Amino acid sequence: MKKYLKSFKSYTFLLSELVKRGIRLKYRRSYLGILWSLAEPLMTTIVLVIVFGTLFGRSREFPLYVMSGKLLYGFFSAATKSGCKSVRRNASMIKKVYVAKYLYPLSSVLFNFIIFAISLLVIIPVCIYCGIFPQLQYVWQLIPGLLNLLILTLGVSVVLATLNVFFRDIEYLWNVLLMIIMYLCAIFYPVERLMDSGWAWLLNLNPLYGCIDMFRGALIGYQVEFYYFAYSFIFGVVTLIIGLVFFKAKQDEFILHL
Repeated sequence: MKKYLKSFKSYTFLLSELVKRGIRLKYRRSYLGILWSLAEPLMTTIVLVIVFGTLFGRSREFPLYVMSGKLLYGFFSAATKSGCKSVRRNASMIKKVYVAKYLYPLSSVLFNFIIFAISLLVIIPVCIYCGIFPQLQYVWQLIPGLLNLLILTLGVSVVLATLNVFFRDIEYLWNVLLMIIMYLCAIFYPVERLMDSGWAWLLNLNPLYGCIDMFRGALIGYQVEFYYFAYSFIFGVVTLIIGLVFFKAKQDEFILHL
């Protein structure tokens, strides 16, 4: 373990540079730049609230309900898609210089997480608009929810990055799966609709929904079932361990397929 920690410490500068580069590239040639991380979720939420608020009946907390789901899913989607392409995207560097290859999916997740953290500021005006403010007894759910989200996203990204080196179609397949995952996160429809239909087990199988539910509970004010916390955490940790082991076992073959 000491050897791995020492190795990671020696790469911290490179990791920070990769994160900075990722942020710069994401918003290059954009006039608003990082402000898009605030404008995009706000505009999307307005559209979703107007459309689905009409269909399902708009409650006081519905805009905050939609916004929280949109932000967390948006981070998961952007980070995993970026992580999936991370090794192939840096093929020229991998062929020229030896560095720890896990830095590429890790930096992809981290720079997206920084952008996501900035985008959370948009929740403040939405809370004011809804007249809902986080209650102290539920705020503690924020940290576990975001931690679970980060672990899950990193684990999935490492697995995808490894597979994508050998099977290019993984990028396109993952885009389809992300659409399915989105519909199973109850982002823009009341979760009670799915519960009443008898398809609640689909939510129980989706670890991302557990992260979203903890985050929503902290904002809107309700206690999340322990199952969702435990399941999303265990699923994320197991995925991360499997991903790291798989990545380490196959990383020496990357150069042959890039």
